[in-house]
Amino acid sequence: MANVVHMPALSDTMEEGTLIAWHKKVGETVESGELLAEIETDKAVMEFQSFYDGVLLYIGVEEGNAVPVDAVIAVIGEKGEDFQALINENISAAESTDSNQEKPDDEILETISSPLTNNSYNNVSNGKIKASPLAKAMAKEEGIDINTIEGSGDDGRIVKRDIEDYLKKPKTLAPSIIEPSIASDSEGDFEDVPASQMRKVIARRLGESKFSAPHFYLTMEICMDKLMKTRKQVKELTETKISYNDFIVKAVSKSLKENKSINASWLGDRIRYYNYVNIGVAVAMDEGLVVPVVKNSDTKSLSQIATEIRELAGRARERKLSPEEMTGNTFTISNLGMFGIDEFTAIINPPDACILAVGGISPRLVMIDGEVKESHFMKVTLSCDHRVVDGASGAKFLNTLKDILEEPMRLII
Repeated sequence: MANVVHMPALSDTMEEGTLIAWHKKVGETVESGELLAEIETDKAVMEFQSFYDGVLLYIGVEEGNAVPVDAVIAVIGEKGEDFQALINENISAAESTDSNQEKPDDEILETISSPLTNNSYNNVSNGKIKASPLAKAMAKEEGIDINTIEGSGDDGRIVKRDIEDYLKKPKTLAPSIIEPSIASDSEGDFEDVPASQMRKVIARRLGESKFSAPHFYLTMEICMDKLMKTRKQVKELTETKISYNDFIVKAVSKSLKENKSINASWLGDRIRYYNYVNIGVAVAMDEGLVVPVVKNSDTKSLSQIATEIRELAGRARERKLSPEEMTGNTFTISNLGMFGIDEFTAIINPPDACILAVGGISPRLVMIDGEVKESHFMKVTLSCDHRVVDGASGAKFLNTLKDILEEPMRLII
């Protein structure tokens, strides 16, 4: 009997995947555990292995195309087997589920903050829009104002077919709506590049973080003179290359153990305080940022941290990180000092309550014991979720970090 292959959920935040490459062609034999395709998730390009033995009868997604999780992407069965009925059955089941499946109120109803327009329909209850999760995702993807959709589901609920019907209709612009002015072809040269799955998820997650978590920012200047000397000494004692960022990760880990209120997450009805420290380290890529996680960083030496960060960053740039290596963070560090940035603010990386933005080390003339001398300083900015962290707690953490970095022997003792 033929088996349908669905788009898998390869990460906890994945909503759709892009089929990067097929490693089998229609008509070729496939064995269970054999590499079938490469799929781009919101975080990495993952290898997808077959769960079935047989012949690849059907490919439902061309390379380069994206489909939602659970969509039919292939069929594996016996050579010459009729599989069309099986595909139709799966599509019908998906549409039926989208239309009829009961969901908790907080999944079905989406609060719309903007006033309803004259084009709104009766799919509104107590100021909330009734729509299936798939319909909401499709509307968001297509840039459709869901207020303008008439729902055909139970009690006026908007379902998948309503979005599809809307997209088939000729588009007219309501007189009261003014769209942003976009340059036409005659006004200059430009290139439209489709957003990658990673960029889409970065946009969604950071947008949610910025506008759901009330951010506030605390900036502190730290003298790095002693740390610079200590790094030179450490370089003479070990073959492992230890960067300033490695020192910062170690110092932050130690500071979090002394300031538990910062090593936390907002969970809606409660705050979770972690007894372990997992540091997410932002790594820049062409498509955006990925955040591999150094687990239990408070228990690791400087050499261990340096080696692990280098290995994780290398795999991140090759898009070979596993989901486990990008989850579980309790705090995140974003360092742009190596790019010549003196100071910046960062958006909190969920589920963390805070993120530390690290600038570069800069020389400055200062008065020391009555003499003008050159000293080196680094600015750090702590972005805090005010639902979890208060100003005094954030300041205490930064002072602990400052004390450690200005007396770096505390990292070794």
